[in-house]
Amino acid sequence: MNTKIILASASPRRRELLHQVGLTPEIVPSQVEEVITSTEPDQVVRELSAQKALDVAAGYKGQNVVVIGADTVVAVDGKILGKPKSRQEALDMLGLIQGRQHQVYTGVTLVFAGTGEQCTFGEQTDVQVFSMERQQMEAYVATGEPMDKAGAYGIQGRFAAYIQGISGDYNNVVGLPVGRVCQELMTRGILGEELFCQDGSPVA
Repeated sequence: MNTKIILASASPRRRELLHQVGLTPEIVPSQVEEVITSTEPDQVVRELSAQKALDVAAGYKGQNVVVIGADTVVAVDGKILGKPKSRQEALDMLGLIQGRQHQVYTGVTLVFAGTGEQCTFGEQTDVQVFSMERQQMEAYVATGEPMDKAGAYGIQGRFAAYIQGISGDYNNVVGLPVGRVCQELMTRGILGEELFCQDGSPVA
């Protein structure tokens, strides 16, 4: 693969998802000041992903580079839940999502620096959470896991004990619908059988 892939995010979870499918992106976090013009969660994540990707891609104009920008939010009844700023806020968020269904939205923008092409899309996953007692929520918050995560939980962490079910892409909840990303790259001839190779040879 001759095209360099750049992830415009410092998220270790997004980086790990790309590594999982055999991609090793260069990490160049966007420094853009985010501007939101919509209140709809699916539109918000698309806007922010585009701002991040375009910000980083501006430094690679004309180069054989694909920049991936992404943004993920958790929403309940259309209300966006960001990252909690305190333990109390984390408890409040868990109180909103426990015992019911909520949505996770991720917006992704791919910018092809060589041509200037831009592709933006969004994914939605519905997540059903088991009912939780107050002491269970307090114990989870005490682990510190919720504090850097939208909606105050990580589906791939200890909170998995309270996930009743999901409808949609699991990886979308982790932070990046990596399957859709790969499909977009494949349709443009950027990815192919090398996803299943290691050091140029087929993986046994």
